[in-house]
Amino acid sequence: MSSYVECIRKLTFCSGHRVLGHEGKCANAHGHNYSIYLHATSSGLDKLGRVIDFSIIKEKMGKWIDENWDHTFIVSSEDHELIKNRNILEVNKKIFIADFNPTAENLALFLLNTISPKLFKNENIMISKIELCETENCKVIVGL
Repeated sequence: MSSYVECIRKLTFCSGHRVLGHEGKCANAHGHNYSIYLHATSSGLDKLGRVIDFSIIKEKMGKWIDENWDHTFIVSSEDHELIKNRNILEVNKKIFIADFNPTAENLALFLLNTISPKLFKNENIMISKIELCETENCKVIVGL
């Protein structure tokens, strides 16, 4: 029987969004203190016995999140009302215009399928699963 090894790095960020077309409260612009858990796998361990150093995951994904999502609004490209009023949302940082509705599921899928492969293409790992917690009580999990 073969062993399975996975390393998991937690990152946090604060961001605002609104879910375009939502039938309830989330139709309003609001924010969350997000937590994400990045699950990394590899075909083998490095010479020190690790999947990858945790700091590399933080350095790569943490930097991307800090530059693009932390303390900003994530807005659907279809949300013409918020885009039209972007000057209200952009003070020290630009809004992030997404090609998707910024639900927790879509945010996690975007990180998994679009951002992770670019950030870790030169590493011997794959981000195989992402858990994104929108609140203490609400979490989505996406994986390959």
